[in-house]
Amino acid sequence: MSELPHSHELLSHDESRLLIIDMQEKILPVINDQETILANCLKLIQAANILEVPTTATEQYPKGLGPTVGEIAERLPDRPEKIEFSCLNCLDWNSSASDPEGRFKVVVAGIESHVCVLQTVLDLLSQGFRVFVAADAVGSRKPLDREIALQRMASSGAVITTTESVLFEWCERAGTPEFKEISRLVRD
Repeated sequence: MSELPHSHELLSHDESRLLIIDMQEKILPVINDQETILANCLKLIQAANILEVPTTATEQYPKGLGPTVGEIAERLPDRPEKIEFSCLNCLDWNSSASDPEGRFKVVVAGIESHVCVLQTVLDLLSQGFRVFVAADAVGSRKPLDREIALQRMASSGAVITTTESVLFEWCERAGTPEFKEISRLVRD
């Protein structure tokens, strides 16, 4: 029996990119549930590295808001700076339709949900990207701002998911060396 194709609604590591937005030293301490958000961003970065998913991190006005937190900065040394809230113009990505690598699915994590994350997600959607927001890896200072931002992104076409769902969708199957590494990330 031949294998049936996976749903286009599922993530695939060879069609994905990871975008970590503005996880900076001066912003993170005031974000609600920042420890969980940071831990999940790190899991996403580690899984992306294991599965060769290109990863980009951005910094919003680092002169005023400080650099990216150390744990992320050491893993992602090249981080475009921006002053616009949306990351779209600092990414230098083609629209999804013309992406030569076929990476039209973007997993988004970072802060703040209702400002830079929201505006980036809406801009990526407008460029034809399929956007997946890891709800447990995005945050805002106020829980209501995060909740409304997630609702707005979902109603605009983004898929709201979780870090663990992303990891296992990228992995696709058990029994591989990559699965064993991903499973360890989930257990930690």
